Amino acid sequence: MFDFFRKHMKLIMGLLFIPLVIGFVLFGVQGYDSTDSTDKVAEVAGKVITRQELDNAHRSEVEQRLASMPGLDRAQLESDAARRITLDRLIAQRVLALATQDQHIVTPDQRLVRELSQDPVIASFRKPDGQLDLQRYNEALRAQGMTPEQYENSLRQDIAQRQVLAGISASSLLPAAVAQPALGAWFERREVQVARFAPADFVSKVQVTDADVESYYQANLTRFQSPEQADIEYLVLDLDAVARRLTVSDADLRARYEQKLAQLAKDEQRRASHILLTVAPDAAAADKAKVKEQAQALLAELRQTPARFAELAKARSQDPGSAAKGGDLDFFTRGSMVKPFEDAAFALAKGQLSDLVESEFGFHIIQLTDIRQPAKPSFESLRAELERELKQQQSLKAYVEAAEQFGNLVYEQADSLKPAADKLGLTIKSQAGLQRSGPTAAGADALLANPKLLQTVFADDALRSKRNTEAVELGANQLVAARVLQHRPAATRPLAEVSAQVRQALVQQRALELAKAEGKARLEAWKGGTAASLPAAIVVSRQQAQGLAQPLVSALLSAQVEKGQPGWAGVDLGAQGYAVARINQVLAPEALAAAQAEQGRQQLAQMWAQAEAQAYLEALKKHYQVKILIKS
Repeated sequence: MFDFFRKHMKLIMGLLFIPLVIGFVLFGVQGYDSTDSTDKVAEVAGKVITRQELDNAHRSEVEQRLASMPGLDRAQLESDAARRITLDRLIAQRVLALATQDQHIVTPDQRLVRELSQDPVIASFRKPDGQLDLQRYNEALRAQGMTPEQYENSLRQDIAQRQVLAGISASSLLPAAVAQPALGAWFERREVQVARFAPADFVSKVQVTDADVESYYQANLTRFQSPEQADIEYLVLDLDAVARRLTVSDADLRARYEQKLAQLAKDEQRRASHILLTVAPDAAAADKAKVKEQAQALLAELRQTPARFAELAKARSQDPGSAAKGGDLDFFTRGSMVKPFEDAAFALAKGQLSDLVESEFGFHIIQLTDIRQPAKPSFESLRAELERELKQQQSLKAYVEAAEQFGNLVYEQADSLKPAADKLGLTIKSQAGLQRSGPTAAGADALLANPKLLQTVFADDALRSKRNTEAVELGANQLVAARVLQHRPAATRPLAEVSAQVRQALVQQRALELAKAEGKARLEAWKGGTAASLPAAIVVSRQQAQGLAQPLVSALLSAQVEKGQPGWAGVDLGAQGYAVARINQVLAPEALAAAQAEQGRQQLAQMWAQAEAQAYLEALKKHYQVKILIKS
């Protein structure tokens, strides 16, 4: 459903932004003013964003995306459109930073602590007792070139900037006049007849001569090039490689084991019953003494006949949650009860009665009925896990030293990667046919797709000298050095070698042209006469596409249809050819289940809130005089 609202965001935002149209139009003309400057890409409040800042930010963004989703198309991530998205993000950061200053928005310590405590990366640095391992935390930040103070200040700024737009989104209200027609359009159905014109149906009509093949080849030489390639060997230093060389003493393993057991002991569960005689915390001393006297008398009676505990709890306890169950509280762990009660319960032996326990609720008499202790694993059963944890903990420190050695060795002994590999216990890997755009072989190492590494490998000096590259930092705690073994420049393949490929490409191109021409001709003919040869009618909607491609469904549901008259649509399907559709009638949406309708309203409200936040951001850009100094 979000796809629909995104595609129609111009309409939605148009309804919202009518009062701002003139201002935004003027802003757009000024903001996209182009310049021949090679160093400046944008200005915010008179301060420049340089091309180097944009390059660094975009390189970092591409690396992060490829690291998280290696299957992404690198060419698209490095396109001008993708760089423009990065620039827009940099501009938004500058604008929001200025807004936080002008609006005096600050991040309090409590909010910062909450964000840090919820960070899963920081959670991995916690010790078994829950305390933060400051040494590992500091080392991890140092590997990123940051101090704890720098990281925390950066996080403060990020939280403050989010608050600028969060207030707008949180106060957003979706008008019913917008919600109803938008939801109606989303669930609309249409009865249509669709004829497809696929290139495959026209291949037999295409005639291609040798002269045609020659001409097409000469006009498209770049399509028939063998790409530039390099055969390389490379060496990787990361935390895993460092950890493999570490040894852990038996004493360290035993100490870690004891920490584990101490942590498990905290998971001990106890089952207890209690009798509560309530007294208000602010009760007079005389009233409190009277209740305490009653509790002491009851305790004395129970010490004489402890088997009557459940009976007396039902009769005398003033705890509405447990009295009817004879005072039974079931199993609980530490931290589940108020502290005086918990301390007393965990100090008792099974079947033992407590002395009077005073809490904020009154006076308790506790009987411990059961103890459930977690299973105590043997040292040997945990040995592999303990060794892995200790090595992981130690490897951060060891990595810093190894990284310095790695960088020095690949530089000082630049004719081979072997000295570094031998010294640090690493394995030299190889890759044949690596291209500037990345590896094409199935199963190739994902890190070879990293733009920073590719740029280093295909640098003129690396290709010419065949010496080790510098150590390249690809991410947190990962260094790579490479050496080019053989370089093959890009070259046009001879026609004799690619003749069949050229002929096939030309046939496909001409078949596609014929398919589209036939589709357009049929559209005009059917509009003016009979459409009897069209396929049988089907009913389509965004929820039931009937096997049609999404672009075709979108075109069918957005085509203009006059009341009482059929509508027509010609849809270019790209390489799939052409489609002609007759829209017979527009049908009302089917009755929606309450849950489905509510989900639609919630999603639309969320989109509306995003639109309002975006409108506010655009207004801030105008206020801070944003100028984009490169052609969009």
